[in-house]
Amino acid sequence: MGTYISRKVLSLIPLTLAISFLIYLGMELMPGDAVSFLLPPDALASLSPEQLEQMREALGLNAPFLVRYFRWLGGILRGDFGYSLQSGVPVSEILMNHLPATLELSIASLLMSSVLGIVLGMISALRKGTLLDHTLDVVGMIGVAIPQFLLGLILVLLLCLNTNVFPVGGRMAYANQPLLERLNYLFLPALVNGFSMTAGVMRYARSSMLDSMGRDYMKTARAKGLPEWRVNFLHGLRAAITPVVVLIGFRLPMLIGGAVVIETVFQWPGVGELFIKAIRAQNTPVVMMIAFFSVLIVLMSSILVDIVTAWLDPRIKLS
Repeated sequence: MGTYISRKVLSLIPLTLAISFLIYLGMELMPGDAVSFLLPPDALASLSPEQLEQMREALGLNAPFLVRYFRWLGGILRGDFGYSLQSGVPVSEILMNHLPATLELSIASLLMSSVLGIVLGMISALRKGTLLDHTLDVVGMIGVAIPQFLLGLILVLLLCLNTNVFPVGGRMAYANQPLLERLNYLFLPALVNGFSMTAGVMRYARSSMLDSMGRDYMKTARAKGLPEWRVNFLHGLRAAITPVVVLIGFRLPMLIGGAVVIETVFQWPGVGELFIKAIRAQNTPVVMMIAFFSVLIVLMSSILVDIVTAWLDPRIKLS
């Protein structure tokens, strides 16, 4: 296991470098530069080309593309994430102010969608062909089809503006309070962010559970006289949950990516909203660090999925 993890971690290095280079190249190909967004149009028109060149020189924007990329990469290796081109604040400080909100939202969405998806999928499989099964199937199709922003706006209208059951949005004013006291602010964003994933997990868990229910080991367990709940939970669910875990593991990056929309709808101050603003302003240091951490999360998720599936299914051997 240790050898496998070490080899996988080492293989992430060239992948991370290649993806970071492509992201940096994409930023380079965008029209304009950061100076165009830092100044209002009237001030930009009043400056001479020499003054604009001095500003680019001060921001390090006039160096060749490869030189700027390797400067950024060298700073990462030294633990220097750079400074925001707009505010001059260290990027590490900006991320520390926004990353906890996104992680809180993503983890809550992942837990909610995983538990609900597996439980509802198992119930649907055990009640195959009944009204409950058909109802859950319809809910699953709606969850996969409905856009997140539309569902968020509907829930804000119904549960926030009309009934005041939940607050409309926000988080930072309550960031220093315990999590349990802030659940009313977290519940709706996490529900909307994880709803489509809940539907996908539920449908996948149902299919996997139905497949495992027809296996010989399930028939053998029943022939031994084991209670039905024990057969379903300890034998059927353990075999059925392995492919579902793979799905959940690879959906984690999608939850973080989907947080961009959710954070905008619910005014959630995470890295998603920060990422959109940084792209519009061509704030390269901020964009690169958010993209860099997103790439790491995706790649590390693949390793975590392999380890968890091997732990759940003894037939899987990591070599």
